[in-house]
Amino acid sequence: MHIILLERVAKLGQMGEVVRVRDGFARNYLLPQGKALRATKSNLQRFESERAQLEARNLERKSEAESVAKTLDGQSFTVIRQAGETGQLYGSVSTRDIADVMTEGGFSSARSQVRLDRPIKTIGLHEVTIVLHPEVEVSVTLNVARSADEAERQARGEDLTAREQDTFEFEEDEEAEGEESAEADAEAGEEEAL
Repeated sequence: MHIILLERVAKLGQMGEVVRVRDGFARNYLLPQGKALRATKSNLQRFESERAQLEARNLERKSEAESVAKTLDGQSFTVIRQAGETGQLYGSVSTRDIADVMTEGGFSSARSQVRLDRPIKTIGLHEVTIVLHPEVEVSVTLNVARSADEAERQARGEDLTAREQDTFEFEEDEEAEGEESAEADAEAGEEEAL
């Protein structure tokens, strides 16, 4: 299906371009979201007559997104989840969870604005991309921890996923090993004598 893009769409094209996409992508996403129109003669004429208004609205949205991006870029948000001793979460942190945490932090965001390349399934500090506008992206830090205390420790740079290994040396074990080796030497000497 050929469509006219009403705004920039990542990996597809810029505003005003006529592109060919799969029918399902156009019918289920682009057309209902108001991101595109079917490429008919009447829609092409309609787009050309409204082009100035669409570009002005796009610039307005972009400037709003840039002003929010200045305050949001580099922010850190904390998510408390249950996890095992190795740092594996019992579940994962989803885009909805991230959007909710950002909203609690004072930034209104939708889960569609959060872009995760892979699911977050471990505790630690994770970089997450937030798409405020098709042309404006920011990066925030997500601190996933088991408790608020662990979140503070992670924020300071401590690695909580490394296991703490305590080494104990017992003198008794060393003495017992020495006696066992002496007995083994004595037995070997007796066998040779026989």
